Amino acid sequence: MIPTRNAPGFLTWSPGIARLPGIERFLDGPVARTALWRTATAAGPTLVGWGNKPASRACRAFAQQHGLPFLALEDGFLRSVGFGQQVPSLSLVQDDLGIYYDASCPSRLETLVKEPLETAQLARAEALVRAWREGRVSKYNHAREHEAPLPAAYVLVADQTAGDQSVHGGLAGPDSFQRMLEAALAQHPHCEVLVKVHPEVAAGHKQGHFNLQALRQTPRVHVVDGDVHPVRLIQHARAVYVVTSQIGFEALLWGRPVYTFGMPFYAGWGLTHDALPAPARRHTVSGLQLVHACLVAYPRYLNPETGLRCEVEVVLAHLALQREERARYPAQVFACGFSRWKRPWVQAFLQGSDVQFVTTTTGLPEGACMAVWGRRELPGQPPARHQVLRLEDGFLRSVGLGADLTRPLSWVVDAAGMYFDRHQPSVLEQTLQHHHFSPDVLVRALRLRSGIVGHGVTKYNVTGQAWQPARVSQPARRLVLVAGQVEDDASVRWGADTVRTNRALLLAARQKCPDAYLVYKPHPDVLAGLRPDSLSLSEAATLCDELVGNASLNDLLRAADEVHVLTSLTGFEALLRGKHVVCHGQPFYAGWGLTEDTQPHPRRTRRLSLDELVAGSLLLYPRYISRTTGAFTTPERALEELLLWRSHPPTRFPMGRWLRRLWSQLRQWRVQPVANA
Repeated sequence: MIPTRNAPGFLTWSPGIARLPGIERFLDGPVARTALWRTATAAGPTLVGWGNKPASRACRAFAQQHGLPFLALEDGFLRSVGFGQQVPSLSLVQDDLGIYYDASCPSRLETLVKEPLETAQLARAEALVRAWREGRVSKYNHAREHEAPLPAAYVLVADQTAGDQSVHGGLAGPDSFQRMLEAALAQHPHCEVLVKVHPEVAAGHKQGHFNLQALRQTPRVHVVDGDVHPVRLIQHARAVYVVTSQIGFEALLWGRPVYTFGMPFYAGWGLTHDALPAPARRHTVSGLQLVHACLVAYPRYLNPETGLRCEVEVVLAHLALQREERARYPAQVFACGFSRWKRPWVQAFLQGSDVQFVTTTTGLPEGACMAVWGRRELPGQPPARHQVLRLEDGFLRSVGLGADLTRPLSWVVDAAGMYFDRHQPSVLEQTLQHHHFSPDVLVRALRLRSGIVGHGVTKYNVTGQAWQPARVSQPARRLVLVAGQVEDDASVRWGADTVRTNRALLLAARQKCPDAYLVYKPHPDVLAGLRPDSLSLSEAATLCDELVGNASLNDLLRAADEVHVLTSLTGFEALLRGKHVVCHGQPFYAGWGLTEDTQPHPRRTRRLSLDELVAGSLLLYPRYISRTTGAFTTPERALEELLLWRSHPPTRFPMGRWLRRLWSQLRQWRVQPVANA
């Protein structure tokens, strides 16, 4: 039908633009695809096209002919983790005058660069430069940094793909690249010259402007032809040479001298050494004016986790987190002995590394990095020199039990030991023993702890029935909660010594608190029939005052005066709520002066505040994966997603989980869940 004034405010001839993820959020209005003849009859819509492509130029000409507004769209300068249509852009520019990489005509970016900045804008631009450097971000952020040794003195030369529109739009051509290389060699006779090949050229998808074979035979020239992150190459270069590559803009952010052989958007402002004369429209500006225009005023951004418009700082922090986490472990990881259903999670929590699943470590290369679940032994005969990553559930895990195959929001990856193993230090123990917790981190810890307690969040967030203690006739008795565990769980086997069973735990709690009102809660996996327990529920009922089954753990913790555990995370959750905790084993949160320990820990000599414990255990140690994006996220965002997940639990239970439950219950047929006593 013919569009009217009430029709979508943006029309495009491009099916790609109409399907672009988040396009309506970027433009603050719906976008519809239309045919040429229908556009001519439209009542004043805004036409949109992509950059300076032929179809976009035709659309712009059509808009001018018919008096319609037109916007050219392009990716922003801080785009995403990876590139390609499968990775949505987190930033988009829209230009009603031209497009930033076409120096032959004015663009909206040029007008923004020339605008004077107020004090707050200058401070914001300075902060962005610092954050850009600290986050080590670039336009694309999927690749690892160049790890090979760099020459003591070198200049960086950036190649581009043949046919790149920014080359033609930047008033340059294929010959410009050879002139650039010759100038780099001549102007820096005592430096090596690193030529960075474009990633798509390195992957064989496109052609570049250099003959790589000839380059490798040129004295002082070294070819960097892998898909590497450019930051380290920029950071240590004596100078950076470009035609129109964005690497030149990023080099300015790093304070490097930049030589241009085209007229990119950042040239002609008195900030670069330019081989071409600048358009008369451009004049000298400050670097902060350029930064503010390019990163704040010109692009629009989408928060990848909410899908809503946001500021550049949000996207920069998100991409910096991805870079930090994706580079944490070696590029190649061999994952040993993981079940098929857990493998996607291994890949998610080790994203940034190439994960190869193996059944044995025999035959792996020297120096191999291997991942294994918990404290399991490596299968086979690992090489003499190797690294082991041990994976386990984090402390804010999911809405649902791990034994039910519920997808986790957090795991820990430990290259030293495992947090529940008292026999050797883990990364968590080393952090708690030695890390200096900054005031900012402690403020984050306090806020996170307040959010967890305020919303009643626990590890699994299994829905429980509202609960009140049954001590109506004896309200003055202290209520002591005893948290049962799965007795063959690794945290019991590796973290407990004298007291190792639920029966022994109940007896120890009664001996220590003979007059208390003892409430015993078996582990949810035991109640669900998924894991065994040597203590029958009938016997447990004789050892306590009240046996609870499907009761809210948050209600139990709120009512308790004291909590007794072997190594259960319930003790940590009780600490968050300000409860007195008695540990009969040596869990990760014991030994720091916050718990009463029946078995003191000799290695843990530091006295911690509660927020220091929270900072180490919830902010620094685990890895969090967003259910929305599948990318790394912060613990604060993970808490938000847990709350949303809990408020909208799945209405259907996957068949695989039903079958697993049935099989586990058949194997543990003697274990029956109980109702609230």
